[in-house]
Amino acid sequence: MWDHRYLSRLDFRMIPIILVLMVISVLVIASMTGANFDEEETTVFTIWVMKQIRFFIIGWIVYFIIAALDYRKFKEWVWLFYLGILILLIGLFFIPTVHNVQRWYRVPGIPFDIQPSEGAKLVVIMALSLYLENHKRHIQYIRIPYQALLIVLVPFFLILKQPDLGTALVLYPIALILFYLGGVRKKIIKIMTYLALFALGFVSLVFLNILSHEQIRPYATKILKEYQYERLNPNTYHQRASQTATALGSWTGSGWRNSDFSGKQWLPAAHTDSVFAAFSEEFGIIGVFFLLLFFSGLIYFGFQVTAIANDDFGRLLSAGITAYLAVHMIINMGMMCGFLPITGVPLLLITYGGSSVISTMAALGILQSIYSRRFMF
Repeated sequence: MWDHRYLSRLDFRMIPIILVLMVISVLVIASMTGANFDEEETTVFTIWVMKQIRFFIIGWIVYFIIAALDYRKFKEWVWLFYLGILILLIGLFFIPTVHNVQRWYRVPGIPFDIQPSEGAKLVVIMALSLYLENHKRHIQYIRIPYQALLIVLVPFFLILKQPDLGTALVLYPIALILFYLGGVRKKIIKIMTYLALFALGFVSLVFLNILSHEQIRPYATKILKEYQYERLNPNTYHQRASQTATALGSWTGSGWRNSDFSGKQWLPAAHTDSVFAAFSEEFGIIGVFFLLLFFSGLIYFGFQVTAIANDDFGRLLSAGITAYLAVHMIINMGMMCGFLPITGVPLLLITYGGSSVISTMAALGILQSIYSRRFMF
């Protein structure tokens, strides 16, 4: 079950990449949460930085514990995890709101707000991977993909109701990739792909001002609520501010703690949702290139694990986690560059937040567990 000897079989190329991303996170959070640059007294170790460092320490503990744990043992616990996460998601609607939304639990003694939707993404990946493995012999039966889709849709709608559109939509491409690798009927894959392309095309047309946001409003609000449709508005202050900060970085950036826009608090949520825009302003296109390089390293590692996994559960699980990493990166960067609506999807290991950090480190630990047991049969 748990064997520390497997820690010697880890792919140690991943560890320096994670460390670099954590250092970048600390630098950006320190820059965005310190005193204004025109003040003499500034500090690197702000309260937000110290909290993020604690999250990273907890994350590393979770990472090594899970890496040494046989990932196949999760098969025995998956449905218990799934039931637990549904209970937590439902429970949010019976407690006081935090920041006017129903996304977090505040538990005394825990140094961060618990966001069940972050853990839900990982649990759904595990549940869907196990279900597809268990039904691979009957995967062409029409009921199998619909039952598998139900595994995704229940937490999807619970998360959407919070409301948390961004986190809910992350589940869609993950499910699509797992369905494809799991051998689900091609017709269903095509329908899901066309729906995704239609939605992406519609959003792109709105954000490129080819379709007028205001002219479409009367029709769209018959399906969506007003506040939901407003997130597709490409002219909000947050959208414009994120694009401005990103553009001001130019090639080399303004330098750490030298930004004139993000650092002066003109950029909303600079250390959370907008952390990529803040990073872009201070480190420029060159900095973004290296950031993409580091994230690509994690995604490449995930693909490697998928290729060498010795069972269907490990193959599907690693593919889902790799999609999880890639989708977060693409959506967050797309939001900040003005290609997608801002929906609160974090830039993993960079954005401030305990639930996101711990869920991501757990996912990376699972990848290492699969990798270290690649020769077991």
